[in-house]
Amino acid sequence: MKNSAGGLANFRWLLVALLVLVLDQWTKHLAVANLVMYEPVPLMPYFNLMLAHNTGAAFSFLADAGGWQRWFFVALTTVISVVLLSWLYRLPRPQKLLPIALVLVLGGAIGNVYDRMMYGYVIDFIDWYVGDHHWPAFNIADSAICVGAALLILDSFFKPKEQGK
Repeated sequence: MKNSAGGLANFRWLLVALLVLVLDQWTKHLAVANLVMYEPVPLMPYFNLMLAHNTGAAFSFLADAGGWQRWFFVALTTVISVVLLSWLYRLPRPQKLLPIALVLVLGGAIGNVYDRMMYGYVIDFIDWYVGDHHWPAFNIADSAICVGAALLILDSFFKPKEQGK
């Protein structure tokens, strides 16, 4: 049984990526307008809002690399985005979990690459902690990327086994 690719029809899922991008940029704008750099604003136990700038990748990896990492991450994100768009285009039409996973990663990646291109760093503002141990600050784009990656892993468990190989 042959599944036909969804082609351009799969691009309807890009509305989810657009929603992630708009929500990410709007919340970053609010954070910049209302928070002071590295001054936490407690909202509830274990959760603060705190403005931070990340010139590196996840968990500030390569943050002190001297500046070259900005354009490296822009280029890497651009390549990954093209791969994700190509993957989305080729998906069989009835799929739902995989396209959502792909566009969550895509929307988050675009949100963070926009920051890198415009400011030279990613704006972070979500601060979870336990006692004196803080998780690295992050943002809506990072959250979408993590949820999308988790959904990609989950989707891999539900693939039908190929027969006749």
